[in-house]
Amino acid sequence: MKNQFLEAGQIVNTHGIRGEVKIVPWCDSPEFLLQFDTLYLDGRPVNVLEARVHKGNVLARLEGVEDVNAAMSLKGRTVFIDRTGVELPEGRHFIADLIGLNVVDADSGEALGVVADVLTPPAHEVYVVKGEHEYLIPAVDEFVIETNVEGGYIRVRLIEGMRSDV
Repeated sequence: MKNQFLEAGQIVNTHGIRGEVKIVPWCDSPEFLLQFDTLYLDGRPVNVLEARVHKGNVLARLEGVEDVNAAMSLKGRTVFIDRTGVELPEGRHFIADLIGLNVVDADSGEALGVVADVLTPPAHEVYVVKGEHEYLIPAVDEFVIETNVEGGYIRVRLIEGMRSDV
């Protein structure tokens, strides 16, 4: 079952004396967070009064946070978004939805394991699949044949050297 609320970043500090918070985004880009008028902290909605990108982070003024002391009390908190407010491009998925999917060899039907993690280096995502062996599978069309979040699986085509015998 997909969670309605997804982790989107962490408040790591304050900015200035007006109560702005600095959020390190956990999404594709800090600009992604700017589309939300409401963020969620501890399960509660908080209106975003202003937000802008600054040095790869998001600086935001949140409703009810009037000064630096109030902003400081939020330091370390995780920021969530409501998935119902997001339309992803075709073929894109939230990482939270990929974790735990079964991974199957497209040619043999062999179960390889489950997605344990998704690495996000600059070029493209890499699925860390753990089962009897560990596999590092680049999330590109050459290797990922089908991603079916609703069905709970990813079909992949492996090449020599993808298995890690750690």
